[in-house]
Amino acid sequence: MAASDSGTDESLYPIAVLIDELKNEDVQLRLNSIKKLSTIALALGVERTRSELVPFLTETIYDEDEVLLALAEQLGNFINLVGGGEYAHCLLPPLESLATIEETVVRDKAVASLRAVAAHHSPQALEQHFVPLVQRLAGGDWFTSRASACGLYSVCYPRVSAPVKAELREHFRVLCQDDTPMVRRAAAFKLGEFARVVEVEYVKSDLIPMFIHLAQDEQDSVRLLAAEACAAVAALLPPEDMEQLVMPTVRARAGDTSWRVRFMVAEKFVELQQAVGPELARSDLAQIFQALLKDSEAEVRAAAAAKVKDFCMTWIKPTRNTSS
Repeated sequence: MAASDSGTDESLYPIAVLIDELKNEDVQLRLNSIKKLSTIALALGVERTRSELVPFLTETIYDEDEVLLALAEQLGNFINLVGGGEYAHCLLPPLESLATIEETVVRDKAVASLRAVAAHHSPQALEQHFVPLVQRLAGGDWFTSRASACGLYSVCYPRVSAPVKAELREHFRVLCQDDTPMVRRAAAFKLGEFARVVEVEYVKSDLIPMFIHLAQDEQDSVRLLAAEACAAVAALLPPEDMEQLVMPTVRARAGDTSWRVRFMVAEKFVELQQAVGPELARSDLAQIFQALLKDSEAEVRAAAAAKVKDFCMTWIKPTRNTSS
């Protein structure tokens, strides 16, 4: 009986030590404890990691940002420690909490880990566990959770059913119109990435209106990110739709009142040129490019000048080297 009790005590030792260290006043000791989580999980085994360690971590997410950052990073590598993809969903609660933290670097790391964990979900598990998480974040009271949600749509959209895809597109549209500029910025930043996994017909019917809305935002920081997404969105469209759906926004942003937006157009100009094709590049973009080269702001002129060689090279047909 004593031997049995001793075995039980030994099996409880890792989690007991972790609890003590996470409550220690020394931040460095708490940080070191978090960095040893994988070792502790191995000692506990997959079942106890799922049933004890992960719930404990979920309930104790309050600490210095440095500790939370380490925790967010560790959890992204925990798939095998909880028993593989079949149990990946058990990692979602602590990561969901971390994705709402005020500190940006912690949220970004939590989102990166959520994206990694999503890849291990089956389509059914995505719909049962991951999509509801995205919806909760997108509907959160704090802008931090809504901003985090923007980075999760592209990783779950391709593998869910058509009705769920429609819901995800609608939720992303709402985020693009959020009252808080930080959320709209996050949506604009992820728009191109999301567009790449959305079917072309819905890019045209759903995402292009979102793109146009963001490109006309009152905040230049949002318009800037919409301009950055322009080439990615244009690359997905057939040539016949380019003039109507993309070029008006390109012209408007190339003449934006904010030099930062014009700078971004200049930065992305060669990518945009490749996306719209030679005809529109010749008829429209060449004139826009000349205007950017003559811009009133030196930073814009410099950005455009740096693209002159690449812009011109696309007009030159490759010739066969005939030298002996």
